[in-house]
Order: sequence, then structure tokens, then C-alpha cells
Amino acid sequence: MRNHTTRRVLGALAVVSTLALAATACGSDASDSGSGATGPKEVSAALEKGGKVTVWAWEPTLKKVVEDFEKKYPKVEVELVNAGTGDKQYTALQNAVAAGSGAPDVAQVEYYALGQFTIGKSVENLAPYGATKHATSFTSGPWNAVHQDESIHALPMDSGPMAFFYNKKVFDKHGIKVPATWDEYVEAARALHKADPKIFITNDTGDAGATTSLIWQAGGRPYRTQGTDVTIDFGDEGTKKYAGTWQKLLDEKLVAPISSWSDAWYKGLADGSIATLSIGAWMPANLTSGVASGSGDWRVAPLPQWTKGGRTSAENGGSSLAVPKAAKNKELAYAFAEFATTGAGASARVAEGAFPATRADLESKTFLDAAFPYFGGQKANRIFAESARNVGADWSYLPYQVYANSIFNDTVGKAYVSPTKLSDGLKAWQDASVKYGADQGFAVNK
Repeated sequence: MRNHTTRRVLGALAVVSTLALAATACGSDASDSGSGATGPKEVSAALEKGGKVTVWAWEPTLKKVVEDFEKKYPKVEVELVNAGTGDKQYTALQNAVAAGSGAPDVAQVEYYALGQFTIGKSVENLAPYGATKHATSFTSGPWNAVHQDESIHALPMDSGPMAFFYNKKVFDKHGIKVPATWDEYVEAARALHKADPKIFITNDTGDAGATTSLIWQAGGRPYRTQGTDVTIDFGDEGTKKYAGTWQKLLDEKLVAPISSWSDAWYKGLADGSIATLSIGAWMPANLTSGVASGSGDWRVAPLPQWTKGGRTSAENGGSSLAVPKAAKNKELAYAFAEFATTGAGASARVAEGAFPATRADLESKTFLDAAFPYFGGQKANRIFAESARNVGADWSYLPYQVYANSIFNDTVGKAYVSPTKLSDGLKAWQDASVKYGADQGFAVNK
């Protein structure tokens, strides 16, 4: 399960840290091949010798992994530290990198944030350690996020293929068909709000992650990155599809002006005034714990499509485990990361509630046949697994995506609180991201 707080934007300190990293990173080769002085034999030898590994992560299912790892390798001690969620941990990690001391051996890094560490050569290339053997072990979305050319910058820990969560009770009450396309989604939004002005098809106050995920699903590829060469273009056809559709919802006031993860949001999901969510497959545990009264009312369906009969999806969230260059015990660090993300370790995390990035777990009968009491006994994992198989290829983030997301509300966010059009907000986001990249020495095109 992916924790919702990882979508929060950066604080000022993290932005400053990112600036410092980018300033020193430009001109470096993002496909750095690591030390080249180690390999699988050295990893095995390190496990035999033993030692201590420090892991910075907020993912709760890693607690079970630590127990199992230490049981299997009794000479190894693992210290699991919650250094903060998402942006807070990135700030601490950036500071440790800059100081040259205090970095962990393993760090949880979300896919969208991994680029800022790879461009600065702050994480190990795991290919020499044996990570290449896992090339076909993971689904395409997570693997593409950690793999570049011959380098493997981290191992995928989980994933977030998108699905459509809807309140069946509300849809049935008003006789409204569950939308299969985004055009039908707009019609359903109108019908729901007309039937009861208190009902909105969803909530939205502007979110960088949700926006880029839907652009991804629409076929948009606004970011292209090759080392320090960056292209940013929010004028492509996929982005236009998204912006045109979402603008209708904003113009007609068909989305609730409520921020996700707020008390009002939970209340809206519980009472049916927020009728759907288009979000990652890690969401069920959040509904079960945060909207317990909605049990039995909600169901899962494939994400609405941009073309009739389409089957495309996108990722929304997910994290990896990386080994910082400053790690003291790199071989043991790799061994733990590998254990936690593949084989029995990955399966144990799935059993604890994580959504798998591994094909074996995603395709297992146990996983696919699991019934969700919250969704009326529906075998929702079948829909999630299909979504994972249909994630659009060739998506990439900026090497400074963390910073870009931090200025989303200053640019695109204006479309939610003023007459600014969404397309203009996206253009402003593009321009601000281009300027920032150029100021840091990146070769930025638009």
C-alpha cells in the first residue's frame, strides 16, 4: 500500500536541497555504472560475514520483511528508521548526501522522485550487484521507472496501476451507468449533480500526481529526459485530451472543491457526496480504514478510457528501494533491497497489504482470487492486475520532478481558484519548469 502523504509537495528546505543537488549534478552521466568493484559473489560473502544495515522507509510492510530477513540471515542486523514520509525523508537524504555523512544504506524513494537522485549520482547502479537478473520479474511501469539504459538505479517495491473506484449505491440510486469512457464520465458527472446538487463525481483542488497520471493515460508524454537534456511540452495531444475534458468539469462546477486526504474528503466518501475516485490500486486499504462506513457500497472498475474500446492505464504512485552512494554496507544493502522486493519478501509484503510490482505475485491465483468484503466480495485484484498490464509505455519524469510538483499549485492550481484555463495553467507550469531547469544548467527544450 502506498501511503497517501507521499503526494504532498515539498517544503522550502527540500527545494533548497534539490537546488544544491541539481547545481552539482549537471553535466554528469545519469547512466553511471557504479563502483564496478562488486558483484553477486561479494553480496553472498557479505551476508555470510554479517553486519548492520540502516533502512530509511515509511512503508509499514517492511517491518515484516526485516523480521524475515534477520531470521534468514542471523548475522545481519537491520535498523528500520522512519525518517519522515516522502518529502521529509528526501530532505534528510539530500542533507546527508551534501554533508557526506549520515546517509542510510537503503532508502525508500518514490518513482517520481528517483530522477533527482540519479542525475546527481547519489544512488548506486545496482546492475553490477546482480539486479539485471530481475529485468523480467517486475511489471513494465515500475521497471521502466528504475531502469535507464544499462543502469538500474533502484528495485521496485510496489506499484500503483490506476483503477476507477465508485459508489455503487449512489450510482444505482440515481440509475446512472458506470462510465467506460471519459466522455461518459462527464455525462455521469452532470447526471449525478443534477439528480442531487450535493453529489459530485469526484473531488479536485489540483494535484500534480493525479494530473500527470491522467495525462499519462491519455497518451501524453510531456517530459523527455536523456541525461541532462530535458524536453517539456504540455501542448501534446494527450495533454490536450486531458485538459479539454477536465476543463468541462471545472467550468460546470462538477467536481467538489475538497482536497484529498482532508477530513471533508473522508466525510464525502462516506456519505456519497464524492461518488468516485480515479486513483492507484493501493487505495483499498485507505478506504477500509478511513471510510469504514462505506463498506459494501463501493466497487472497482477499469479506468475510463479516452477512446471507446481502449484499455490503457497509467501508474499513480509507488516506491522503490535505492542504495545511496554514501552507504557504508552496499553489498548488505543490496541484499536487503533484493530480499524486500522479490521472492518471499515481496510476497510477504503483498500479504501485509502492499500492491505488487512483481509479476509472480500479480499473476498468482491467490492474489487474483482474493475477495474484498469492502467491495461486496468483488475480486478487485483482477481489475488491478489488468490495469498493470496495460500501463502506457515510455513515460518519464523530470530529473527535478520533486521541485516541479512543488510549484504545481502556483501555476496549474490557479485554474481551480480563478478564471485561468487549465491549458494556460499547464503552460505556466511548463514555463516555470523550463526556467528552473535552465537556471540549474540543464539543456531544456520546449
